[in-house]
Amino acid sequence: MTVPVWMLLGFAGWTVLLLLGTVGVYRWSRILTGTLPIRSFRADQIEGAEWYRRAMRAHANCIENLPVFGAIVFALYVGNISGGLVDKLAIAILIARVLQSLVHVGFSQTNAVASIRFAFFFVQIVAFLWLIGIVVARLA
Repeated sequence: MTVPVWMLLGFAGWTVLLLLGTVGVYRWSRILTGTLPIRSFRADQIEGAEWYRRAMRAHANCIENLPVFGAIVFALYVGNISGGLVDKLAIAILIARVLQSLVHVGFSQTNAVASIRFAFFFVQIVAFLWLIGIVVARLA
C-alpha cells in the first residue's frame, strides 16, 4: 500500500477511535450504570457536558473530511501518483487531523485554543489543495 492509502486508513481509524473513546465512553457509561436510558441520546438535541459536545463536533469534523481525503487518495492511487512530497502531505494531513481533534476535545475553547485548532485545520486544507493540484498537474 502507498503512504497516502495508509494515511487514509489511519484517518478512518482515528475517526472510529475518537468516537469510541469520547462519545462512546460518555454514552455507554451512562447507559450501563442506569443513569440514562439508551433512547435519551437524540441527534436533534444538543446536550451533555461541554467536552462531550466538543467530542461530538470533533467526530463530525472527521466524518466531514474523511470523504474529501478519500477522494484525493483515490485520485492519487488511480493516477499512480506518488513521491516524497505526496507522502509528506498525506502524513501532514493525518497528524494535523489528530492534533485538531485532541485540541478540540481536550481544551475549553478560548480564542487561543480555537486559533490553534484552526491552524491544524488550515494545514489539512492546504495539503488537500496541494495534493489536488499535484493530481491535476500530472493528469491534465
